[in-house]
Amino acid sequence: MGISPKKALISQLSLDQAMNELLTLQDFIRWSYTQFEQADLFFGHGTDNAWDEAVSLVLQTLELPSNTPDSLLLSRLTSTEKQTLCDRIKRRINDKTPLAYLTNKAYFCGCEYYVDERVLVPRSPIGELIENLFQPWINPDAVQNILDLCTGSGCIALACAQHFPDAVVDGGDISADCIEVAEINREQYGLDNVAFYQSDLFANLPKKQYDIIVSNPPYVDQEDFDEIPQEFLAEPKLGLVSGEDGLDITRQILAQAYDYLSEEGILVVEVGNSAYSLEQEYPEAEFTWLEFERGGLGVFLLTKQQLGQLVS
Repeated sequence: MGISPKKALISQLSLDQAMNELLTLQDFIRWSYTQFEQADLFFGHGTDNAWDEAVSLVLQTLELPSNTPDSLLLSRLTSTEKQTLCDRIKRRINDKTPLAYLTNKAYFCGCEYYVDERVLVPRSPIGELIENLFQPWINPDAVQNILDLCTGSGCIALACAQHFPDAVVDGGDISADCIEVAEINREQYGLDNVAFYQSDLFANLPKKQYDIIVSNPPYVDQEDFDEIPQEFLAEPKLGLVSGEDGLDITRQILAQAYDYLSEEGILVVEVGNSAYSLEQEYPEAEFTWLEFERGGLGVFLLTKQQLGQLVS
């Protein structure tokens, strides 16, 4: 008999067998991979397949690096370690809890960030732009002020602060919970060129002009949200949904950002699957739709001049 068809839940019997019969890291990686393959899971919060998810869950749970030597995979586990792994595998399958919330770890621009259910799991292609210093659309040496709107866990703001150490970076979010998580991450890296503000977009931010305004705002439309995989329902809805067409927040950003951009400044916003609706609503806009080597769609760029033509 072959492996059974996709199933929704993992049984207590299977968990008990794992506790009693599996011994090593290698055992648990292989076993959890099989369980993930048989389960009805969606991968998109740090990995995109069952094998990488299994490896990440086991190594992160045991506080081991991703480049753990193969020889260590034969190490035997304590009963406590096995119980923790079984508990997390059960939650991943039965509750559809994203991996990042199980381990409180997410990765962005090569750095680890703390995350929990108060914030979205970082996964924006904007990270690639940050690593490239937003070139060729900006002169990195001239950047003095950067703003990250809808900062969430703070990963975009903090990555900008690391890649532009001479710039002042502000991050804003309407959610006090998000600001608390962002502060945890700021303190983790000891960055003193970053400040976070609880703010409804620009309302409570410093009155100054920014060379880069970047945002990964809520942009999921109602139709997509109604069909969203269960894993995404673990994330705060406030960070996902933005009106019927997904553009409520983006409209506000487009209407207000001009006054906060320096003369050579750029606005970069991720709108994902709502890109088509945005182009339909603003047919005169000169959106530059950015391309990414590592994948990702729906991120536009506007210069201050282009934004001025749009809002004039």
